[in-house]
Amino acid sequence: MQLQQTVKEALSASCRDFCRLVEEATSLLQSENGRIGNLDVLGRLVKLEPVGEALVMSDLHGDLESLIDILEDSQFFQKMSQDPNAVAVFLGDYGDRGPYSAEVYHVVLRLKLQFPRQVVLLRGNHEGPEDLMASPHDLPWQFEARFGAEWEEAYTRIRELFNCLYNAVIVDDRYLMVHGGPPPQAKTLEDLAYAHIKHPKESLLEDLLWSDPTDIISETCASPRGAGKLFGQKVTDAAIKTFGVKIIVRGHEPCMEGYKVGHKGKILTLFSRRGAPYFNEHGAYLMVDLSQKMQNAFELTQFTHKI
Repeated sequence: MQLQQTVKEALSASCRDFCRLVEEATSLLQSENGRIGNLDVLGRLVKLEPVGEALVMSDLHGDLESLIDILEDSQFFQKMSQDPNAVAVFLGDYGDRGPYSAEVYHVVLRLKLQFPRQVVLLRGNHEGPEDLMASPHDLPWQFEARFGAEWEEAYTRIRELFNCLYNAVIVDDRYLMVHGGPPPQAKTLEDLAYAHIKHPKESLLEDLLWSDPTDIISETCASPRGAGKLFGQKVTDAAIKTFGVKIIVRGHEPCMEGYKVGHKGKILTLFSRRGAPYFNEHGAYLMVDLSQKMQNAFELTQFTHKI
């Protein structure tokens, strides 16, 4: 019933209601610092305790149906309500491309407000700063169609929210979670935590939001996306050593089956939406017990659910 009510609210919300929700979520994100439940917040980095179940979702791109299916299939509300150690991590790219971007933002932000200590919202390249805007960026046109003459107020508020979303999540000795890829020049947790402050002088944030793994090179080269880099296994191996993790969990790339493993089991890529304009048959999400130590991403695939 909670999910049905949340979706109904998202579909019927006025521009004023939407703006109020976004402002409330922005204020909450701005206030997060230090120890919050099992979260330890440093700048725009969340360090997660290796306890409880983690639900990890990636790109949604305005696909409300896939979001609903994941929340139903994972029993999100029951898990979050019954287990204070359960967490949900969204890897970014909530809007653009799909027809229900405003509604996806609405549902996700409502979840954050309902479970503030258990929901972590990462920034994707479609929530990037103004000098790193994804193209096509159709969110303004979607908001105009959804909210009419007041759409600019909603768009201004959602862009303010983008600056408060997180750069990365780390679970010691287990996972680094980002939207795109690890910055090759990142040497400390502070580099991840304050990548947004060092932007655009340094490319830390750009890499976190835009980079993709490849097997055709060992280090880096320019990305055909026009931002970020293509990075090889040497970069992945170095990041895993630097940050004391086993696996990088990321989104950003469409996957026909909703997920794929790369760099000899060091990377798990998730893509949670399905269908046009990407034409992937399945979306996927991860549901894993953080207390368990996985040695590689192949072991994680048993906990990866296709929708």
